[in-house]
Amino acid sequence: QVQLVESGGGLVQAGGSLRLSCATSGRTFSRYAVGWFRQAPGKEREFVAASSWSGWDSGITRYADSVKGRFTISRDNAKNTVYLQMNSLKPDDTAVYYCAAATTLATIQGPDYWGQGTQVTVSS
Repeated sequence: QVQLVESGGGLVQAGGSLRLSCATSGRTFSRYAVGWFRQAPGKEREFVAASSWSGWDSGITRYADSVKGRFTISRDNAKNTVYLQMNSLKPDDTAVYYCAAATTLATIQGPDYWGQGTQVTVSS
């Protein structure tokens, strides 16, 4: 069983930065690929970024085109935490951000575990 708890959301002005954290538990967490998704009001949940740190897809990172060059996903193994550094934020980035875990990067779009989400609001 893997538990995911997001934090770090908040209100920021356009052009600003936020760092989201996804704290994890579970002894086998290191084997999972981890991703970030977001859902804006009235819209479907969409993929943001994902990466794998073990297995055949270790070291592979993927980003949605809308966040490439602005967002960075990273991991601190000692803290069992995955981060999403978000720079140059835009009002269109406003959404609830969710952390997710899957057994492989290839299945991250249908993850095995979800966090509860954290709200990010970017004002213009």
